[in-house]
Amino acid sequence: MNDPYDAGYGSGDADQYELVGYDEYGRPVYRQAQIPAQDGRQQTYDPYAQQQGQYGHQQYGQQQDPYGQGQGQGYGYDPYAAGAPGTAVPYDPYTGPGGQDTGQQPPVPDAGHGRYDGYGQAAQSSYDPYGQAATSGGQPAVTERTAHIPQQAGPPEQPEPAAPGEAEPDYRTEQFAFVEEPTDDSEDVIDWLKFTENRTERREEARRRARSRVVALVVVLALVAVGGVGYLWYAGKLPGLSSSDSGTGGSTAAGAQKRDVIAVHLHDTAGGGTSTALLVNNTTTQRGTAVLLPNSLALTGDDGTTTTLAKSVGDDGPDATRTALDSVLGTDIEGSWRLDTPFLQILVDLVGNIEVDTDTDVPDPAAKDKGAAPLVHKGQKQTLSGKAAVAYATHRGTGESADAQLQRFGQVLHAVLRKMSSDPDAATTTVQTLGLVLDPPLTEKDLGTFLAGLSELAKGGDFATTLLPVGDDGRLSAETGDGVVKDVLGGTAKSPDEDAAVSVAVRNATGVEDRTGKARVTLLNGGFTFLEGGTASGTEDASRVLYAEAADKENAVEVAKTLGLPAGSVTQGKVAANADVSVVLGRDYEPAT
Repeated sequence: MNDPYDAGYGSGDADQYELVGYDEYGRPVYRQAQIPAQDGRQQTYDPYAQQQGQYGHQQYGQQQDPYGQGQGQGYGYDPYAAGAPGTAVPYDPYTGPGGQDTGQQPPVPDAGHGRYDGYGQAAQSSYDPYGQAATSGGQPAVTERTAHIPQQAGPPEQPEPAAPGEAEPDYRTEQFAFVEEPTDDSEDVIDWLKFTENRTERREEARRRARSRVVALVVVLALVAVGGVGYLWYAGKLPGLSSSDSGTGGSTAAGAQKRDVIAVHLHDTAGGGTSTALLVNNTTTQRGTAVLLPNSLALTGDDGTTTTLAKSVGDDGPDATRTALDSVLGTDIEGSWRLDTPFLQILVDLVGNIEVDTDTDVPDPAAKDKGAAPLVHKGQKQTLSGKAAVAYATHRGTGESADAQLQRFGQVLHAVLRKMSSDPDAATTTVQTLGLVLDPPLTEKDLGTFLAGLSELAKGGDFATTLLPVGDDGRLSAETGDGVVKDVLGGTAKSPDEDAAVSVAVRNATGVEDRTGKARVTLLNGGFTFLEGGTASGTEDASRVLYAEAADKENAVEVAKTLGLPAGSVTQGKVAANADVSVVLGRDYEPAT
């Protein structure tokens, strides 16, 4: 039982110490065996009570061995150093004092002492963490001392495997503590990560912006393409949606288009007669056209009678003529511009003369000598003053048709538009300078703005002149309806009904002015259509009823009966334009009362 292991107890007999247990570090704890005193009482060895000289109870410089092993060790003695004189030799339970092998086994707790706890200590004593044993009963206290056993660090201990039938030890994560030691370059790493992240974000943002721009560009291009196709469709310029205008100066739309139309009536104040043209500004196709209307064009008057364009302009006035033209051509004329020859002369002089490719020589109307030099010479790009322009626009040569003179008027109009200003204000000023009295609803500003728009088209080569073709009877042909009327004017040709009442042209040769009016009333009451044939320069004794075709002979006979004329007055001959039957009233005509 007694194992004096610690060298601090000296080199005495091992029986003087007994093992009482192990401390919390696994080192053995001994206590000195009880020594019977001479008086029969047990004594307990106190190692600290003998060190009186060290703390003032002994003489200065004297050191006492608390265990009686020698003097003079002091504080620096080595309990494991052996052989030095006056030093204690550590006791090893396996080798004996001084580290020598005694061949004896270490003492084993005596079974006669009763049961032992886990440290090899008897049950009657308990372990004191401060090095003292707590005795039970009347056992005296015994001083305990923990021996110091130096140990050399060995390899890390491996966990022993569990015995068969025993569970493996349960290790949990929370049983271990991990400490992350900061590194010196942690801030640099964070900065680098931030820089990399920012640069990546910038690149992604740049990519997103680029994609957004591409998408926006694609959308804009798509809208432009759709708008362009829509405009071409609206303008009729897509393949298969446009048709040729048969000499009108380009392609016009087959669909609905916006057009501004004004009628121009030239009145020849010197020689008499009128010329009419429709100025058309197609704002959809950006093209301008002057449509020349023959005087023989058949119109329907307000009273339902059939008349000609020339008679309507001279007798019915601009408003009635405009309405009749809208009805026949299916168009919408916004206003009428009456242009007398003196105003045309002033207009040409204001714009600074014009250039025309003339097709004939035109004599000076004011020249008395027939052999005088012509006022207008035939040729290319002839410069015409106001007077020359009027002479050329109204000239009709011997044996020429009325259409030849009408086309010369169209040439002058085109040349005037090329010389006018394209600025609306300047063009309005030119119109105001003329001093015209315009027919409502046309105003000077409206006319000036309209002419300025046509002037821009004429200067750009987008203006043309075309003649409206009509038949001998003044009615519109199929060619006219499919060409000029539909493509240029955007209307529908609608001549007076051929199945309507027989039209009768009446010319007064009685010498009495009111005979025409009375004949008109008689014919209308008889179911005929009255046409004004004018007044003859002289008188005739006998009245005549003329028809051109044999099919119209019966109609001529009925006209004679209605007017009260004899059947012998009916004869075949030349009939006035637009009329089925012509009547020349002589002095023998007696109107009904």
